[in-house]
Parts: sequence; structure tokens; C-alpha cells
Amino acid sequence: MRIDFEGKVAVVTGATRGIGKSIADHLESLGAELLLTGTSREEVDDLNASTAGNKRYLQADFSDDAGIDSFVAELGKMDRIDVCVNNAGINRINSVWETKTADWDDLVSVNLKAPFMVTRAVSFIMKRNGYGRIVNISSIFGTVSKEKRSIYSATKSGLIGFTRGASNDLARYGVLVNSLSPGVVLTDMTRQILGDEGIKEMEERIPAGRLAGPEEISRVALFLASDLNTYLTGKNIIVDGGYVDV
Repeated sequence: MRIDFEGKVAVVTGATRGIGKSIADHLESLGAELLLTGTSREEVDDLNASTAGNKRYLQADFSDDAGIDSFVAELGKMDRIDVCVNNAGINRINSVWETKTADWDDLVSVNLKAPFMVTRAVSFIMKRNGYGRIVNISSIFGTVSKEKRSIYSATKSGLIGFTRGASNDLARYGVLVNSLSPGVVLTDMTRQILGDEGIKEMEERIPAGRLAGPEEISRVALFLASDLNTYLTGKNIIVDGGYVDV
């Protein structure tokens, strides 16, 4: 029994670093044809210039409607999408009273509206083809929260709820929709937000005694996106080293 994506077409948003890159790299190694996104035009151009094989990158900034609409239009040109991983996400750390309305708008747009719009677009294709796997990357902070995470928690909790609802609409068409909630993962964003001291403090709070590596989250995403998953849908899978159960 093995995971195989030969002949499959997969879309991964936010795929130039961290969890998204790990998922994309694994999908590529297992034979998938890939459409990937990143926010930096220069980085995307460089990646496309140096990329060989069945993958291409698109610049997509989901913080405004134009960026979302442009990417959704590209999806509409495709005849086949077997796998969609909505991974792109942002975070802003601030107390409720100091949070700007613009922060709310940006996080809702990137973390919640974009996955909805992308899922709606790919669902037409998957429904027509009678097959699909959609994985929405949420967060443990959609289930629990902590200081200065109110907006982030709201968007990630909303994504879990959206996943449940979408799964009910699509299951009869052979399309399975699940969310995956990583704990604290050692990525560039984590380093930027927590710093060395914050990472050390977090490690002491996690029963496993360490942060996750991106590849540990990727492996679970691969199962959810694969043919090995034949019946699991509408679920939120938490991969956190035991953090939320402390």
C-alpha cells in the first residue's frame, strides 16, 4: 500500500515556503502535475525560470479581490484538478483593542475568503469529473486560542466550519473535503512571530517537547489528498504534538 499521485493534477496555494512548499515537494516526488502560488512576483518568475518538470508557479496575492479573482480565473481554464490544498495564510499578532480594521480585512481575505473562492472554483471541475480531494490548512488556533490571536483564530475557526459544510455538499460527487490543523511548526513565519525565546517557551508547553517540522504536517496532508483516503471527509485533523490536550 503506497501513496501515488501519478497522473494527478494538484493545486497548492502558498507553496513557496514552509508547509506549502513541503506539500508541493512531496506531491511532485510522487508524480503529480502541479499548479502552485506565491505572493512575490520576482520569486515566482525565478522559480518558473529554474523549474523543470510538470509544475508551474503563479503570482497570487489573496489580500485583495483582484488577486483572488485572477487566480480563480486561471483555475477556470483547467479541465482537470484532482487535488486542491488551500494553504496560503497570514497572521497578525495584536490585542483586540489595538487591532486595525485593515488587519481584519486582510486576514479574512487571505485565510477565509480565498479558500472559499478557490474551493468553489475547483468544485465545479471535481464535481464534473466525479473525483476530488480538498485539504484546507487551518491551525490549532482555530480550535484553541491565546493572547493576541483573536482575528487569526476567527479565520481559522471559520475555515474549519467551511470545510464541514463543503464536505456535505460534495461527498456524493466523489469529492472529499477535510481540514488539517497544524500545531506550532518550525517555519520562517514562526521564527518571525515567536523569536528564539518564544520558540523555546513553546517547546516547553508541547508534550512532544519540540515544534513540528513542515514535513510532518505534509505527510498527513498527503494521506488526506490521496486515493488511500476513500471515506474520511468533513473532519479537522489536529497535528500538534499534544498541545491542545494539555
